[in-house]
Amino acid sequence: MADHDKELIRNFIAGHVHGPAVDDDEDLFAGGLVNSLFAVQLVMWVERTYDMRVSGADLDFANFRSVNAIAGFVRRRRALAGGAA
Repeated sequence: MADHDKELIRNFIAGHVHGPAVDDDEDLFAGGLVNSLFAVQLVMWVERTYDMRVSGADLDFANFRSVNAIAGFVRRRRALAGGAA
């Protein structure tokens, strides 16, 4: 399921970045690919797509810095909820 999650995340980012493909470990913030508005959209998309609530403690750049970071965040949240990894 992790590969499917990464593909979903990549596709969402690609639809908003309008540039070259983003590597899974590429820092979206340091590379200037993500601004504050898109960061909010990204968090909301994660909530809708994965049916989870992102709380204040989760709003750490480290959780949303890259495709791998977002996929890891989703995986950890699922594990805490007892869902699929």
